[in-house]
Amino acid sequence: MNRWIDRACRGLEAVIAAMLAFMVVLVFGNVVLRYLFNSGITVSEEVSRWLFIWMTFLGAIVALREHGHLGVDMVVQRLPAWAKKICLALGHVLMLFILWLLLQGSLAQTRINWDVTAPTTGASMAIVYLSCVVFAVCAGFLLLLDLWRLLTGQLDENELVMVQESEEAVQLQQILAAEAGELPAAAAHVRKGEK
Repeated sequence: MNRWIDRACRGLEAVIAAMLAFMVVLVFGNVVLRYLFNSGITVSEEVSRWLFIWMTFLGAIVALREHGHLGVDMVVQRLPAWAKKICLALGHVLMLFILWLLLQGSLAQTRINWDVTAPTTGASMAIVYLSCVVFAVCAGFLLLLDLWRLLTGQLDENELVMVQESEEAVQLQQILAAEAGELPAAAAHVRKGEK
């Protein structure tokens, strides 16, 4: 199951990269055409906006899978394992409730805007709200999977805090861990030299 989810996330990353490349081509091409030829790509702004919305929601799915969302873990990090489990379960239940609300609202907006067409492309505006539906369903599945792993005891204690305080804090922890791994080796080397 985890292998399948990891493959799906890699596929989402490829889709996001393709969307970003297409968006760059559209926007840059539009700028060049406007300044050099006094023309432009009519659908550029609208399609770029839609791509940006979809990239944001698809990227949030990947970040949820990798536990890459930012959060404050200052208090939870210091709790005993049983309290971390309670906090994780409560957090997941609250997030599932919020995703349920997001799913209901985005489905309603998708239905409402199904027949509304965008001004330049003529495509249905439901495309915009459909990104929320996809996010809510995929994120809900990932949260339920994590909750199941928690309830069945498949989570290690180091996996009980599923947020990162900041990218800098993670990098600092990696540097300190690397230095801590090198220090014992250096101390052993010094001891050998003394003998």
